[in-house]
Amino acid sequence: MSLRYRTEAINSDGGTGTARVTEGIAVPVASPLSADPDPQASNPEQLLALAWSTCLNATAQSLVKRERRTAVRIEVGLHDAEPGPGYEFHVDTYLSAEGLSLAETEELLAAAHARCPVSKLLHAASTVRVHAEEFSAVRSGS
Repeated sequence: MSLRYRTEAINSDGGTGTARVTEGIAVPVASPLSADPDPQASNPEQLLALAWSTCLNATAQSLVKRERRTAVRIEVGLHDAEPGPGYEFHVDTYLSAEGLSLAETEELLAAAHARCPVSKLLHAASTVRVHAEEFSAVRSGS
């Protein structure tokens, strides 16, 4: 196995403060459960959604050879862990592709989900689900 890329992120402030990428960006973070969360700060739910949506859509784009628009929408909910202690994420991921039927989109989703590195990390989690959906230019940001 050859290493293709490596990065490092550091958080020394916990849920409030700044997380940073070594020799890269600094991201203000705030817990969504705090009494007055900073709207300019991010949280683990958002960062997970951003990471997976970027990775899964880049993978889908490589599979369709950038010949059609695709979009990935991810909803992350923070729940009390059952059984406890603590919390757990419940994640629903939706992939859509312009010009593909729902069945074709499901095939694309299965292929992208099998190849995406973030998907590989999350695929066995019982609180993670993936779905195909009809393409919408509004949802895709276009």
